[in-house]
Amino acid sequence: MNAWYLAWCNMLRNRRRSLVTVLIAALGCFSVLVACGFALHTYQMLEEGAAREFGHITVTTPELGKRHEEKPMQYGIDHYRPLIRDLASVPHVTELLPKIALSGLISNGDNSIPFVGYGIETDKVLATLGSLITIEQQVPPSTWHEQGALLGSTLAKQLNVQVGDAVTLLAATTEGSMNALDLVVNGIVSTGWQEVDARLVYLSVEHAQQLLLTDRISSFSILLDEMGATATTVAELASTYPAYQFTPWWERSFYYQSVRSLYDRIFGLLGIIIAMLVFFSMSNTLGMAVTERTREIGTLRALGTYPREIVLQFWHEGILIGALGTVIGTGLALLVVVLLPFAGLEMPPPPGRTIGYPLLIKASLPLYLITTLTIITVCGLAAWYVSRKASRKPIVEALTHV
Repeated sequence: MNAWYLAWCNMLRNRRRSLVTVLIAALGCFSVLVACGFALHTYQMLEEGAAREFGHITVTTPELGKRHEEKPMQYGIDHYRPLIRDLASVPHVTELLPKIALSGLISNGDNSIPFVGYGIETDKVLATLGSLITIEQQVPPSTWHEQGALLGSTLAKQLNVQVGDAVTLLAATTEGSMNALDLVVNGIVSTGWQEVDARLVYLSVEHAQQLLLTDRISSFSILLDEMGATATTVAELASTYPAYQFTPWWERSFYYQSVRSLYDRIFGLLGIIIAMLVFFSMSNTLGMAVTERTREIGTLRALGTYPREIVLQFWHEGILIGALGTVIGTGLALLVVVLLPFAGLEMPPPPGRTIGYPLLIKASLPLYLITTLTIITVCGLAAWYVSRKASRKPIVEALTHV
């Protein structure tokens, strides 16, 4: 008789108990797939966000970040325009965005507040950031003031300024003196990070250089046509241009690294707990089956069945229960993946943020295969564990078991 058919018949001896065990395996599989799918979706969002914010690759001088700058732009990139033209022809490169980081005081004439500013190509950066930044107020781009800037929403509230109002930036120059620059507020933006919005100022690269009295830039970001090309492009550029530092996005995104490290531990522990619950549930179910069938086991042994064959029978039952459970759990998880986008559910804002993000689950073939094989393996191990002792019981003792 086919071993799998025999295992199926043995499962049907106690349908209620087998059904409960199958549902527990299904619930365990479903829980792991949904929880890990949520983590994978979060990782994907953070990866895309980091690549948009920092660029897939950031180009700086080797000294920047390793040494303290005594003056602004001391370790900036000089004569950067020829380098940008050269890098524009590198495979996978789609955009190169120069950036100048600066800080100082911003004033509306009555109040002065510290700011952290970035000299950027405003239109390109806004298009790159996309949904990562919200434009709360702005004048039409065609009528932007040439001497204009974008302010963070919290900073604009603290200064009590609106679009079209004048502000003054005060910062230390590369020569060690102080310089001021008058700008007009072209727009008010929000990044979703309250601390960032309370200090953020975007201005053009030319105005930032004018304020700092320099022709250098701090860095520039390289955007690629695909995320997967980052590592190979970094290695290629580092060997071709040894005078510069090429940093991939994951080394600059500390928030991504922290979240991923935290989620890996949380969901890893969750997976272990679920696997233990499935193991003990399967052990309990098959343990009762072994106790009920002890005299049957003794009869089989008396007819010449080997202990390993007895164990193999129960192993087939465990594998079958695990397989049925994973099929049900996988189906339910896929159903959630398909239907959840239509529910419009959102997660609450993370600590430090002012806006939430959509609650979505990502389906991943490697995740589904690993989870399915793990649940089936756990069920098989539980069946082997509970049946090995009964299969070695002396025949006479097994036949007289009550």
